[in-house]
Amino acid sequence: MEPLTWNGALIWARVDEVMQLVRIATVLSALVCLATPAAANSKENPCNTPDPGDGVYMPWSRDVSMGQILLPRGGGITPRGGFDLLIHFHGHEAVRKQFVPVGGGIVMVGIDLGIGGAAYANAFGSPNAFEDLLASIRTAVAKHHHRKRAFIRRLALSSWSAGYGAIDQILRQPVAKKIDAVILLDSLYAGYEDASRGALKERAIEPFVEFARSAARGRRFMYQSHSRIRTHGYATTREVSQYVVKHIGGKLRETRRKDRLGLWLTERFDRRGYHVRGYEGDNKAEHCGHIGIIRDVVKVHLRRRWRTPRAYIPRTSQR
Repeated sequence: MEPLTWNGALIWARVDEVMQLVRIATVLSALVCLATPAAANSKENPCNTPDPGDGVYMPWSRDVSMGQILLPRGGGITPRGGFDLLIHFHGHEAVRKQFVPVGGGIVMVGIDLGIGGAAYANAFGSPNAFEDLLASIRTAVAKHHHRKRAFIRRLALSSWSAGYGAIDQILRQPVAKKIDAVILLDSLYAGYEDASRGALKERAIEPFVEFARSAARGRRFMYQSHSRIRTHGYATTREVSQYVVKHIGGKLRETRRKDRLGLWLTERFDRRGYHVRGYEGDNKAEHCGHIGIIRDVVKVHLRRRWRTPRAYIPRTSQR
């Protein structure tokens, strides 16, 4: 990889590679989430599940530099102004429906950059882009709670499908040290160094392997799901999961369980803060089903790990 200069800072020139790797995810996302009629029910389209309402959250607000933000109506912040944050890339409205019932006070930012997967890599290629986003989120939270300042206690990044291109760029920048958790919902692909041998391009997923290694030691948290969707010319999410698990000295083990939104769990791996779940399914609906996983990840893992201050609905806002 050759470094480029962007406003005086060095970044890795991997945008073309990311563009190629997310192409299949982009096509699936466009077909399922954007082209499916809104009237489709959850059995037909897990990307369009019933709306649970706002719960303890305000409606989406665009009071951030990119995407939209979900703020708890009340609470969710410490006396000193600390709050916990989940930033999700791709399919954020479908994720909102799963997040709201269990978020409990975690602030969520959702970012969708259209059907072009390369847009995620382009948007966060500049080392200043993510820092600027975080600054705007802190300002929005402080304003909402009538504080002079607010700060991020814990930070998680999540993605579905093509959205991993943004996380890839962010993990290669100094700001990566601020990230406590990464959640990949059928959302990590890689190119081949040698397709005939199934040898993956190691540098393409190196930051994810390093994050998984840190999580497996208990220092961070990482959750990675994969399907059986076939790809052409580059590795599937399952192949990448197998690669990452192998490189931290583990092995996926067989299991059998029906999971959320009709998914069938067939293999898994767990080591301290690193968790991998593999599911049956090689079609668009089952690809969408991985969105439902975020509900359990937030409820079972993030909220317990972070002990987020409880959110509540102020009496003046209750219906």
